[in-house]
Amino acid sequence: MTTIVHSTSEIERLIPHRHPFLLVDRIVEYDAEAKRIVGEKGVTATEWFFAGHFPGLPVMPGVLQVEALAQTMAVYVAKQEGFGDRIGLFAGIDDVRFKRIVEPGDELLYECRLEAVRGPIGKGKATARVGDQLAARGTLTFAVEQS
Repeated sequence: MTTIVHSTSEIERLIPHRHPFLLVDRIVEYDAEAKRIVGEKGVTATEWFFAGHFPGLPVMPGVLQVEALAQTMAVYVAKQEGFGDRIGLFAGIDDVRFKRIVEPGDELLYECRLEAVRGPIGKGKATARVGDQLAARGTLTFAVEQS
């Protein structure tokens, strides 16, 4: 049984994403000292994007995997002191690679590690896995909106 650090409703209190675009079901690990967060998504056959991507061969779009990683990182950022009601915006992606098809029935595990913050800009490494198989990886950059 997985320990749930934040449920979907708690995630919604931290970031502005909502169904059908909220792509993280729960946060299962959060370690502020290690600057690390882990989220999960149960990929079901009824996901809205499978209707057209692709009929007869449902594949989760890579761009949505990257968005899910960014949402997981946004939860980490939102939990930092001084964040207030400001929104963390996706500012860039680098070195993204897709290594495995993600399909209905897969349980995605998103792991993000914050590497650097300079003022309102931050950067971190992120991976998406299905079991022990790497599905996607990349470096994410975010900017926290200024109040």
